This record gives sequence, C-alpha cells and structure tokens, in this order.
Amino acid sequence: MQTDAKNLYYPPGGILIWIIIFLELITFGLALIAMVFYSKEAPTLFHESRLQLNVTFGTINTVILLTSGFFMANTVQYLKQNAREKAQRQLLITMFFGLLFLIIKSIEYHSKIYAGLLMGTNT
Repeated sequence: MQTDAKNLYYPPGGILIWIIIFLELITFGLALIAMVFYSKEAPTLFHESRLQLNVTFGTINTVILLTSGFFMANTVQYLKQNAREKAQRQLLITMFFGLLFLIIKSIEYHSKIYAGLLMGTNT
C-alpha cells in the first residue's frame, strides 16, 4: 500500500481553514483567561453582571448556531456530490437560521440597551 504524500502533509479542508480554527481557539482562549482574571478582580460585579444574562436567549441561539452549522456541513457535502438542488436547499435553511440568530440577538441587545447596559457600563 502506497501513501500519498499530499494526503499525509495537507490537512483536511485545507491549511487556511486550520489557520482560522487556531486563530479562533487562541482568541476565545484569551477571552476566557481575561474573563477569569476579571472575575477574580471584582467578584461581586462579575456575579451581578452574570445575573443579567438571558440564559433562554443564549440557549436558543446556541441550538440555532449548531443547527445552522449542521445544514452548512450538509451543503458542502452535497456540493462535493454535485447535487446542486439539495445543496441550495440546505444553504437556504442555513441562511434562515442565520437570520433567526440575528433577530434573537437584536431583541436581546435591544433589551440590554433599553435597560441602560451599554458597552462602557463595566468591563
């Protein structure tokens, strides 16, 4: 059995997607470290701010993002199989969930702004 050198050294999805994944991991990792740091600096403020988060919106948006990711993966798979109609249908469903995400985020942000919680309210 012969090993193809391209498959051995070329990561699945291409190098660009892996660069983006690593950049996201680093960014979110640093954000989590900062969040832990600030929670230790001002534990009362951190706890009070955390209580103002809407768990329902967060849960719904997490499910929406996971679902849209599933349909986007299906889109890519159908494109690889050259099934354009199925890919188009999956992409429309993905865009619907993306729009739904933006609507829910807009409602969530509107309620925070209306309550006087702006970007400069606290760290």
